[in-house]
Amino acid sequence: MGVFALKADERVAGVSFTADSLSVALKDGRTITVPLTWYPRLLHASQEQLNNWKIARAGYGIHWPDLDEDLSTEGLLRGAPAPRQTTKA
Repeated sequence: MGVFALKADERVAGVSFTADSLSVALKDGRTITVPLTWYPRLLHASQEQLNNWKIARAGYGIHWPDLDEDLSTEGLLRGAPAPRQTTKA
């Protein structure tokens, strides 16, 4: 008897926001939700800027042209926040 395994499709199906979170729907039915505090550019963006996103990287990424911000589904699934910016003194 064989075992059937569903193949995960980690491509972006949709993006939505609440006041404090980003949710990314994947083509395989999963939804990834992360806090906006992980991504300062998104946290401080206007609703218009947030809504201006495009699917990138053959479906495995999201790009916000107004913010010069890019996220990958791989990073979101790993729970990887944006790298901290260091300021030069």
